Amino acid sequence: MMMFSISLGLFELAFFHLLTHALFKALLFLCAGILIHGVGNTQDIRSFGGLSLNFPLVTVCMNLANLSLCGVPFLAGFYSKDLIVELACQYSWGVFILCMMFICLSLTVLYSVRLTYLSFVGVYNGGPSISVCESDYSLIGPVVILSFVSLISGPILSWLSFPAPVLIFLPVFLKWAALLFVSISLLVMLSLQRLAY
Repeated sequence: MMMFSISLGLFELAFFHLLTHALFKALLFLCAGILIHGVGNTQDIRSFGGLSLNFPLVTVCMNLANLSLCGVPFLAGFYSKDLIVELACQYSWGVFILCMMFICLSLTVLYSVRLTYLSFVGVYNGGPSISVCESDYSLIGPVVILSFVSLISGPILSWLSFPAPVLIFLPVFLKWAALLFVSISLLVMLSLQRLAY
């Protein structure tokens, strides 16, 4: 999204997305590190599953980061990603460019939901897990702080970066296009998961 925004000449939006993206992506990587440490240092996601029982706080924080990455409203990623998408639709750079943008957005949702599904849903497939990771404050402290910061950083950075509100008028089909592509990616991911098992 940052490179796409730069290619459209929206440099301020690219920097704004860089800041918000850094916060929730750091949260995502910290949560992934805790999970990897907790399941015996394995990075094979196929050996995960059902980790929400042993890591409830990490589950909430990681899903918060994933939802922010997907651009769910009122999380940090929404404020930057939605503005980039709507301005790209408003400037009408061409049908091919818009389709590629929506496909990239749906692929982001696809791999984020896949991560959540394989990590937290179903039965645990690996060796013994160490749920004591959640009682280690040197691991959980930064995750909780980053969760709070990634919740409030979107609107705060938006107000600091863009003092005047942006009003965008789009046709209805373009407003619904993002939701349509996200729904299609969810259905594709669920059907692929059923084929895998």
